[in-house]
Amino acid sequence: MTLRIHNSLTRRLEDFQPLEDGHVRMYVCGITVYDLCHVGHARMMMAFDVVYRWLRSSGYAVDYVQNITDIDDKIIRRALERGLGIRELTDQMVDAMHRDIGALGVLRPTHEPRATEYVPQMLDMIGRLEKNGLAYQGTNGDVNFSVRKFPGYGKLSGKSLDELRAGERVAVLDGKEDPLDFVLWKAAKPDEPADAKWDSAYGSGRPGWHIECSAMACALLGDTFDIHGGGLDLQFPHHENEIAQSEGANGPGFARTWMHNGFLNLDNEKMSKSLGNFFTIADVLKRYDGETVRFFMLRTHYRSPINFSDANLDDARSALRRLYTALDGVGVPDGDIDWAEPRAAAFRAAMDEDFHTPGALALMFELATEVNTTGDAAAAALLKRLGAVLGILQQAPRTFLQAGATLDEAAIRERIDARAAAKKARDFAAADSIRAALLAQGIELQDSPQGTTWTAAARP
Repeated sequence: MTLRIHNSLTRRLEDFQPLEDGHVRMYVCGITVYDLCHVGHARMMMAFDVVYRWLRSSGYAVDYVQNITDIDDKIIRRALERGLGIRELTDQMVDAMHRDIGALGVLRPTHEPRATEYVPQMLDMIGRLEKNGLAYQGTNGDVNFSVRKFPGYGKLSGKSLDELRAGERVAVLDGKEDPLDFVLWKAAKPDEPADAKWDSAYGSGRPGWHIECSAMACALLGDTFDIHGGGLDLQFPHHENEIAQSEGANGPGFARTWMHNGFLNLDNEKMSKSLGNFFTIADVLKRYDGETVRFFMLRTHYRSPINFSDANLDDARSALRRLYTALDGVGVPDGDIDWAEPRAAAFRAAMDEDFHTPGALALMFELATEVNTTGDAAAAALLKRLGAVLGILQQAPRTFLQAGATLDEAAIRERIDARAAAKKARDFAAADSIRAALLAQGIELQDSPQGTTWTAAARP
């Protein structure tokens, strides 16, 4: 089956064929590192981590670029508030980002460029836009992109200039010829720190946000590449502006396939600091392990909205425990996936249909049921190997199942033996009491013909 991807540019599913056989070039907009990563960032990074993993599992060599925006108004303000240099602050935040998303099993991209390292390429692109009549310097020193002079503006978002005009307000003293125009180069302000300014033919200043991604993507992947991704909130204006300035400087054909992951809601409300429902990844990891958070996100297709709540995370942990329980005590030899095997082929078919992780997980639960019923080692091996493709089920089952237990193994085994003795004596009330007491201490018992095993219970 051919991989099909929903292309936001054409608004339809399309057979994927990279520009170069066997080689995919992909750019994904990363984060602005002025604060810790939040769960919305986790949703985006998880979505494209799955894309990256599946492309590699499908035999492609992948150049995956995910940028870091390390110069921005928010970064400047935060650095001044904390009495830090901009680089010192952004280094701290990048280290924290790697720690937090690493706990979710997110792989590092092939390239992780920082915007501040590509200012010359940005200035070069701005110069070409000016030469092509698409950029001008305003009265306040900013260099702006002339939106109305670029044919086809709005083709990604579906917004027409007439629609955009309806919301126009004439900005005061912003140096723009037209309210729709956006900034390519920001003139330096007197109170900005020295490490927030670069010299240019336009005077001292720094790049606008949109030009950063265009310059980094083209520098590392070429003027035309295969996939450009990011959150749905970036489709307009950021990605629309990327297309305009990239094609305005280099000619038609920027990214061939555009992908956007759906929004993340918190308890059915849009995530917002003003609503007080804003969670960092670090906060979530104090209450849930990283693999549970990852599995929770895999259960929803990347283009669908996802509701982040304790109840849904608890349910995800219980479901993940069912998969680990199937692997517990079953020897799984090393080896590769035989994609011709019918169940592996069904998994591939799900993933080839726009990276449909819910369908892939459904197949994995069918395998788990088979393992629980028959103890088939081949089914268990396939379950674990398919899990590796998605970045789950790679811990020792006992390690995952017993994580968070409040009693040591010897004490738990003593209570299990006491319960067995009570059942043998037909004192079922005592046996039930032991089970309930263990559950209250975070220990859940599972009875089977082979005996009684235990796992750490889900968080109450």
